[in-house]
Amino acid sequence: MRIEHIEPAEQTASSAHKIGEILRDELASDPDFRVFSPDETTSNKLDAVFVATDRAWLRPLKNWDKYMNPSGRVVELLSENTLFSLLQGYTLTGRRGVLASYEAFLPIISSQVDQYLKFLGQSANVAWRKSVPALNILSTSVGWRQDHNGFSHQNPSFITNLLMKPSNLANCLFPIDAEASRVAMEFALHTENVVNLTTFSKTDEPQWIDSNHADFQLTNGGASIFQFASDHDPQIILTAAGDLVSKEMLFGMNIAREKVPEIRLRFVGLAALSFGAIGTAHHKLSQPKFDEMFLKNPPIIASFHGYPDTLKTILANYTDSVRLSTHGFLEKGSTTTPLDMMVQNEASRYHIAMNIFEKGAELGIIGVAQKQQLVLDMQAEIADHWKYIKENGIDRERDR
Repeated sequence: MRIEHIEPAEQTASSAHKIGEILRDELASDPDFRVFSPDETTSNKLDAVFVATDRAWLRPLKNWDKYMNPSGRVVELLSENTLFSLLQGYTLTGRRGVLASYEAFLPIISSQVDQYLKFLGQSANVAWRKSVPALNILSTSVGWRQDHNGFSHQNPSFITNLLMKPSNLANCLFPIDAEASRVAMEFALHTENVVNLTTFSKTDEPQWIDSNHADFQLTNGGASIFQFASDHDPQIILTAAGDLVSKEMLFGMNIAREKVPEIRLRFVGLAALSFGAIGTAHHKLSQPKFDEMFLKNPPIIASFHGYPDTLKTILANYTDSVRLSTHGFLEKGSTTTPLDMMVQNEASRYHIAMNIFEKGAELGIIGVAQKQQLVLDMQAEIADHWKYIKENGIDRERDR
């Protein structure tokens, strides 16, 4: 069901639950549709699929077994290599499916995906080959959420690998919330001759945009101005790709406005990236549209779900890299709280606010002494955060 209007951040929802519902409906309407996953379908909160089908299981059943059936179309096996091979073969027959896995373990299939992208590129030159459905990969249990796992479960390198492919046959989708996830999933399931990676969190997070905005992002070159978070004639542009880093950036902008009401900011949400560009492989953001949203001169503060240099390289194709400050995953953190992962990787709301203050001082919007005090205030917030989580094991209520 489409959401025609939403008050930003007033409600929360899980993108994983929403995508599970989309997959449930696909399984119900298409008898050939299959879900491939390690033993993590429920862990990834995609278990709505079991309303429509069961796990494929040919062995004898025990009383405690749930959702298992010889005709089940959820294929669970603890081997991403094998699952990808199954999905690739299945896709090449013209049938559709998805592979879902923890983000940290998707790099296991990087070489296989490389070979498949080469095959897609070569087959496009063979007249008798028909189009095939997109090969869809879902990346969940992301590294920014380490409440129960740790350093071993932090690895966004699969994103970088896809975005480096000159074949230009891969889309990396970063829906900002549950409704954007619904739109991204419906888009991905109906594309052809590409690999789509959709990255999303499974926790309940703020809802920011309605259906029309989410549609517009994907058809407008993968980016849009969030008017509710933007001022007229902005002095600093902020942008992010990824639901959790976007939340931190929007909260950081709120802090900056509370401390320096006169500062003018704009937020540009990035819903899709592809080789060398914002947007999807076949609908990239044009230079005129980039200049319209990011303007020509203001500094740009960016935050990325993956490695910051991956996004910086793409943005540098549109503008002078001198304008850019980038945040993202820095290989920091272990089993810790959600905000602490952001703090340790310098992508938290407090780091975003400090970056805004630094740029504001460079532009002469705030004085040097004022900037220094504001930075000290943010550092004190971080110190209080660390003290609180060490004593309580969870983030402060205002930081959740």
